[in-house]
Amino acid sequence: MALKTKDLLKLEKPGRYTGGEVNTVQKEITADLTRFAFCFPDVYEIGMSHLGLQLLYFFINRREDVFCERAFMPWQDMVDLLRREGEPLFALESGDSLREFDFLGFTLQYEMSYTNVLAMLDLAGIPLRACERGDDFPIICAGGPCATNPEPMADFVDFFYIGDGEASLDEIFDIYKTRTNKQDFLRKICNIQGVYVPSLYKASYNADGTLRDFAAAPLAFSATSHAEPHNVTRIDTPTAPATVKRAFLPSLDFFPEKLIVPLVESTHARAVVEIVRGCKRGCRFCQAGFIYRPIRERSTCQILEHAEKILTATGYEELSLLALSACDYSHFSELVDGLLEICRRKRVTISLPSTRLDALDIVSKIKTLRTSSLTVAPEAGSQRLRDLINKNLTEEEILGGCLKAFRAGFDKLKLYFMSGLPNETPEDSFAVAELSEKIVEEYYQLTYEERKRPVSIGVSVSCFVPKPFTPFQWAAQTTPEEFSRVQREVKASVRKKQISYRYHDSKTAQIEGVLARGDRRLSAVIEAAYKNGAMFDGWTEHFNYALWLGAFEAVGLEPAFYAHRERGTDEKLPWDFIDVGVGRGLLVREWERANA
Repeated sequence: MALKTKDLLKLEKPGRYTGGEVNTVQKEITADLTRFAFCFPDVYEIGMSHLGLQLLYFFINRREDVFCERAFMPWQDMVDLLRREGEPLFALESGDSLREFDFLGFTLQYEMSYTNVLAMLDLAGIPLRACERGDDFPIICAGGPCATNPEPMADFVDFFYIGDGEASLDEIFDIYKTRTNKQDFLRKICNIQGVYVPSLYKASYNADGTLRDFAAAPLAFSATSHAEPHNVTRIDTPTAPATVKRAFLPSLDFFPEKLIVPLVESTHARAVVEIVRGCKRGCRFCQAGFIYRPIRERSTCQILEHAEKILTATGYEELSLLALSACDYSHFSELVDGLLEICRRKRVTISLPSTRLDALDIVSKIKTLRTSSLTVAPEAGSQRLRDLINKNLTEEEILGGCLKAFRAGFDKLKLYFMSGLPNETPEDSFAVAELSEKIVEEYYQLTYEERKRPVSIGVSVSCFVPKPFTPFQWAAQTTPEEFSRVQREVKASVRKKQISYRYHDSKTAQIEGVLARGDRRLSAVIEAAYKNGAMFDGWTEHFNYALWLGAFEAVGLEPAFYAHRERGTDEKLPWDFIDVGVGRGLLVREWERANA
């Protein structure tokens, strides 16, 4: 790095920028080495807690001809330092400017990170818009769950990768070595499963602002294009594919034998093992439950082997299992028994993601190794609304599960709910407070001896945001004013002191909803918001609602059109050209059942 040590020491957390962590990869940089920077558009601590970063870092680096490094969005003090010193944003492994790389790959985990993507490009001295970048700039690609609707970021990204990263990345790197120029490369890869090249498609709109047409442009391959590598199979077509099918990995064979250990304590400082990808539950609000179908599991032996190796390689004192619904793993009881044996031997604890209340008989086994709180997600307070969203939990199961948790020694529960769900009534809203108070009452069914500490129930309510590729993708999102009004009233109705009730910022949720279901006209809004000063929009203390409203006004678009309008099932949606493996007919049927 060109920055001086004395300058770094003035920063809040200089360890975010030094690199050199345990288990990082170093390679000799040569002319024929393809350089890929995995860019996480948030701070180091959050990015290093993301298993997808670690998994793809080691997956790409298993190739001798490709070097994957890491870059993160610097905190404001580092942003100011880079701009003051005239230095570009750099990768941690080499300290080289991001402009020197062949690829910058951004992971889009949440919509409110979009302005940070532009900030990282800007700090690296790279033009924001793809049409302004020639062959002397890196190829900008993006993936992650938000890439299932890539259109709001279409003007900034050369190509999107949709689906499992391990499925098609090797093919992309192989073709890159045969390119003549950037356009030649993009035209070659547009037929790879999971690849979407926005510049090869055109959108047109109706007078009312809805999408009229979305069509692929003709391909004009260069006559001087190199031959394809012998191990790449591709069929040329006169146009880019009308449908982009997600990249799918049938079996989860790859998992790194070690993880990078951060120099700065990460948000989740623990060893993580992915046990299953996908979910069988089919909750109508959950995007991940649809876009990661079908469910794929790692074998119990494989998971136990990974856990042992990761704990040995990292020295973490806590092990976490990654899954959308860990308790649905088909051999969960057997897995927990095996992990308990490893954790007792290594003297580490186990943590689980949000836990199903109907699986607490098994979950209670881990209470012998950890004493922290238990997280559960009823999602809705009333039975009517839980049935509507397809959250298959009865009130009896919820209360019975909580009682089991209390008897197992858990005296702190975190409960997650959503408000503003389709067809929600005032009775549904107040049912959140009523259910929470019933859970407190369950605790006092324990004997005095069993109640070793006062019970604590933390209730967190978020504003529901409709997402693409869910049955609720056609739903209208509640307005910030209505959400805040309802939540103030519900919070005021809570009478039990054991309950801590909080609700999220609804204005942030509105912008998230706009970006989640937007079209490529929003690229201009995102750019205007960034140039007006928007960064770290996912951080409450940094989110500036007025900046976003000003950006919409400047571009001539309305947030309400994207967030608060119910769509008809016959309307063409900006993401309809993407096939994630779930048919539109299924989503329509589920939407109609929810409204029946």
